[in-house]
Amino acid sequence: MSTLRELVEEHTSLGEPEIDHLHRLAGDWQLLSDLSFADLLMWVPVKPSPTRRGREFLCVAQVRPTTAPTAYLDDQVGKIVGGPEVAHLDIAFAQERIWREGDPVWYGDTPARHEAIPVRLRDTKDLEEGWSEVISVIGRDTNLSTARTPSQLELNYLTTADDLAQMVADGTFPPPHHPGETTSAPRVGDGLIRLDAAGKVTYPSPNAQSAYRRLGFNAHLVGEDLALLTSRLAADPLEGNDAAERILGALRGESPARQEMDARGATVLIRALPLMPAGVPIGALVLVRDITEVRRRDRALMTKDATIREIHHRVKNNLQTVAALLRLQARRVDAPEARMALQESVRRVASIALVHETLSMSSDEAVDFDGIVDRVASAATEVAATNFTVKIRREGTFGVLPAEIATSLVMVLNELLINAVEHGFPAPEEDLELDAPRAEVGEVVVSAHRFRKQLHVTVADNGQGLPDDFQADAAGRLGLQIVRALATGELRGSIELRNRAVGGTEAVLVVPLGKR
Repeated sequence: MSTLRELVEEHTSLGEPEIDHLHRLAGDWQLLSDLSFADLLMWVPVKPSPTRRGREFLCVAQVRPTTAPTAYLDDQVGKIVGGPEVAHLDIAFAQERIWREGDPVWYGDTPARHEAIPVRLRDTKDLEEGWSEVISVIGRDTNLSTARTPSQLELNYLTTADDLAQMVADGTFPPPHHPGETTSAPRVGDGLIRLDAAGKVTYPSPNAQSAYRRLGFNAHLVGEDLALLTSRLAADPLEGNDAAERILGALRGESPARQEMDARGATVLIRALPLMPAGVPIGALVLVRDITEVRRRDRALMTKDATIREIHHRVKNNLQTVAALLRLQARRVDAPEARMALQESVRRVASIALVHETLSMSSDEAVDFDGIVDRVASAATEVAATNFTVKIRREGTFGVLPAEIATSLVMVLNELLINAVEHGFPAPEEDLELDAPRAEVGEVVVSAHRFRKQLHVTVADNGQGLPDDFQADAAGRLGLQIVRALATGELRGSIELRNRAVGGTEAVLVVPLGKR
């Protein structure tokens, strides 16, 4: 289905400011839908055409209420209508007023009441000149199949909805977007408090009353000065003053950002909105949501993440200590084979420590593997036992990998790179003895790409290639044994060593990335 922007750009002449206003309205109109107990449909007039008679409207967005049954079982987005069916939209658009006249209509077996609210874009820079423009119409369609005598809660919802609808027509709703706010929570069902112009509570919903009871206020909220009460309840005076100031700001006609407040072990999210139908401040709408359990889980997750990062940090330190001890031992060993074995162990331990170092700085059990590969490659060229100058470069990207894959994969790559540098490019005197072709510039290329939930890795060099009688399964080198064991065991993949057609050797590794 096309997006709001795509539909508007294709079928209308509206510009970027108008589209941004419609986007902000669509991001905040669930509040109006829930208070109205009605579906909201955003209609924009389409470009005039010689083949069309009269104004036609295109539905570019739709929202259903969470407080009442919907009037539409099917989506209306993308639908273009005209004629008598949109007479109420045409009147609201042309006369720039809310339309409430007319008899109920039927959608199949569902009776519905039509209303139309003009959407006005008001440029704050041109307010003194009175510049404004109706750019769209909201159809407010109420399902009447469950009509009954409204309760006090429903009456307050409907009254507040009418005030917000008038603000939409005035161009003062929705409020401006605050950086960092990704949602319009809390919602109507979480808790609603209506204030008069003096800041006194005229109506609290049961959920709002319960939220303030969690904060430590056990009496009824009606008649209370909400800003003063909120400031008094807060555990942190500064936090309480900030929350109170935001409520007072809404009473002055401002649209403050949301605020969290803690008291008596409970956490409540508060959002204050001004009520200014026809530009006259009549009070404020305060939405509250008890998020105590949400914040408790957040704190538990943060504690868990911090613990995991600390564990990885300590494992990294311990591995570096082991590597240092092995390095010291290697310096005291006279036998060349023993010294080389210890040095290889140092490199293997250090490669694993790289993964844990990265995990200790990550917020989850995943690592950006490209940086680790680059560091392993740099170390391989520095410590490899060869007199031949070899350059290692990477092509493609490994991306983010889970820790269980990264730890084994870094060891495999470490072994493959060391083997490529040490055995693919012998020393000059060995080169002459073997009478083998030798590249002028030694190069090892690590290539990586993802395909069908698999990671394909190739380590290729332009060296002397594999011997004619080489058999990977029969190779006695410890490094190749580690590679085969990790590739087919821990990584559950496959590894193949072969000569390249253009000379040199390549190792092809395939690792499945699906759920393990």
